[in-house]
Amino acid sequence: MKQFIFLLGLLFFSTGLLNAQKDYKVVFDLTSKDTLDQQALLRWTREVSNATQDARVEVVMYGKGVNLVAKDRTQYAEAITKLLKNKNVSFKVCAVAMKAQGIDKTQLIPGVEIVPDGIYEIISKQREGWGYIKAVH
Repeated sequence: MKQFIFLLGLLFFSTGLLNAQKDYKVVFDLTSKDTLDQQALLRWTREVSNATQDARVEVVMYGKGVNLVAKDRTQYAEAITKLLKNKNVSFKVCAVAMKAQGIDKTQLIPGVEIVPDGIYEIISKQREGWGYIKAVH
């Protein structure tokens, strides 16, 4: 009887772990132009997107974080372009931050999306059940 209860408990626990992996959605928040923060963010984005084929990753940049996706201000254009080939990975930049820093949409790496408000984008993802990670090293 004890073995049966143990096995039943193990079954429920295993099912919970499998379901957690199916719903792997994370939004990263980048506000820094620090290259160490940017490197960490790109590494985490690769790791999460490779964890399972259904993992969904969204990187939201505002403040000085917009420098990551501005062609003339980033050293990671190739890495971002490669990540954007995965349909479950997106990079979204705040229109307010772009305006404040004098960045035009033509200066963005192709495939980067513009959202009206970066903070609202993050809050919306959290409301939809996405995990939240602030990108700092």
